[in-house]
Amino acid sequence: MAVSGGLLLLGAAAHAFEGALGGVGHPLAVRLALLAPSAVLASTRTIPRAVESLRAGKLNIDALMFAAAIGAAALGHWEEGTFLLFLFGLGEAGERLALARADAAVRALSELAPDVAHVRDARSGEVVRRAVKDVAVGESILVRSFERIPLDGTIESGATAIDESTLTGEAVPVDKTVGDSVFAGTTNTVAAIEVKVTQPAGESALAKIVRLVAEARAAQSPTERFTAQVERVYVPLVFVSAAAILAVPPLVGWGAWSVWTYRALAFLTAASPCALALGTPAAVLCGIARAAQLGILVKGGAHLEVLGRVRAMAFDKTGTLTRGRPRVGEMRVADGHDADGVLACAAAIESQVTHPLASAIVEHARAKGVVIPVASEVVQTAGRGASGRVEGVAWGVCKPSAIAEDSWPAVLRAACAELDKAGGTLVVVTRDAAPVGVIELSDELRPEAAATLALLREMSISPLVMLTGDHRASAEHIARSVALDEVHAALRPEEKLEEIGRLRERHGVVVMVGDGVNDAPALAAADVGVAMGAAGATVALETADVALLANSLRRLPTAVALARASNRLIRQNLVIALGVIVIVAPLAALGYARLGLAVLLHEGSTVVVVVNALRLLRFEAGGGEAAGRRG
Repeated sequence: MAVSGGLLLLGAAAHAFEGALGGVGHPLAVRLALLAPSAVLASTRTIPRAVESLRAGKLNIDALMFAAAIGAAALGHWEEGTFLLFLFGLGEAGERLALARADAAVRALSELAPDVAHVRDARSGEVVRRAVKDVAVGESILVRSFERIPLDGTIESGATAIDESTLTGEAVPVDKTVGDSVFAGTTNTVAAIEVKVTQPAGESALAKIVRLVAEARAAQSPTERFTAQVERVYVPLVFVSAAAILAVPPLVGWGAWSVWTYRALAFLTAASPCALALGTPAAVLCGIARAAQLGILVKGGAHLEVLGRVRAMAFDKTGTLTRGRPRVGEMRVADGHDADGVLACAAAIESQVTHPLASAIVEHARAKGVVIPVASEVVQTAGRGASGRVEGVAWGVCKPSAIAEDSWPAVLRAACAELDKAGGTLVVVTRDAAPVGVIELSDELRPEAAATLALLREMSISPLVMLTGDHRASAEHIARSVALDEVHAALRPEEKLEEIGRLRERHGVVVMVGDGVNDAPALAAADVGVAMGAAGATVALETADVALLANSLRRLPTAVALARASNRLIRQNLVIALGVIVIVAPLAALGYARLGLAVLLHEGSTVVVVVNALRLLRFEAGGGEAAGRRG
């Protein structure tokens, strides 16, 4: 483009000094010798795409620009025609720059993981270098201090702190020890560790994120789809209008053909929807790329746009507002039953169940040294509990609400009433469908929860609602701690869906925030589902529309602020693009805007909308959140 621009300037100078050049050769030949290569260099993409469009029997923006340039040249306005192609090419170069910057952001993610791993040989015990693509699941790799982790896995030996900022956006290193998960692309900052590989290179959390970001770029937002539909109808309409401006006035005797041909070309240029077509996708791509850099995975422009219009937000409790690592507090059993025996049978059932409460009961049993028997025929019912057989006897672990009123022993009824006041979560252990024990579990509130919800409220998101399957006392205890507006407790999965529907009817766009596993139906039902901790949760990546890669709520206001900033830039780009068309096109048709001015304003607007979109790649969480509050 630099060479094309230089030749254009020289051609314009030759035209300006035509009189001085009149005695030295042929000025027109000099102009054409300079302007022709300038036009060709500026339209290396425009001409092939215009020809391809015409061959297919369609009209696109490239055909519009090419026709306007050819028409200008036919009227002897060589510089203006070349200027049109140059600025159009410059706008496309800006678009490619935006795409390249967005690609670079995604590519930087994909290049975080090293290509080589230090693998411990299972036979000799020696450490050898091997390409990560050749490392199998189950093998052990050595990660020294200040090295990047090459593959997902769990720590087998050693303790360290892992800098996960490249993946999750969280700046503070996370302490890790034996049994903890680590992810490809993160950095070991303290001591050497040995890691057992749990995912092949192509299935790491990092690889999935890069793949999903690439897929998200292909998904159009509602505004993108709208502008694309408008373009399909609008471009032929511009051609027809330009033809009418060219032909009708001369035919009825209102002026010369050359005058109206020139005005038609100016109108054709001013009315072309270049900026309209580029402004929205450029902003969406830059928004998605910047979100990925900040540890926020947005799975498409549609979700980014809708997130920016959120009015109400619903939260799960366990694992979302709380840490999701409940601990057993107290246990009471009915008369005639041994506490350790009841705990052992409950743990046998829960050992085959995927739920944080189940894990807590199993861990508590192991910590007490209770021998856990093997359970069979275990069935888990979402929102209610699990049941199975232990040594031929039917055992179950369920919510208190699942037990009939007349089935409760007096001692357990009193225990439930007492433990319920503490605000913990209660589960009932049954034998042959009769309650024999009550276990009270408590979960710690996330330290960032209160501040995050306060910030969301400052951003005019209201109401903030809890939707949980836990009992009301536990839910209200947490809700008071973070000042939630509404609490809906003891909900079955289908009841969560009903509450999402009611929120949408009353308030408009609803976002559901959950852990992406137990909350999958509610996440899918909301206008936007946001999953937490998705760096290690495959289900979260697949279920949610937006995933906060760090296991923290802190990025939630940032995600909303970035979405609002994206929407704001999209609106600005639409105003710029439509403003030029609405104002300049009629003036060009009436002869008040010459072709050169139409070219400058129209193609200038194309460059402006692309540069405006690139601002999103510099979006900062702090400033963005402030902007989000104002938005």
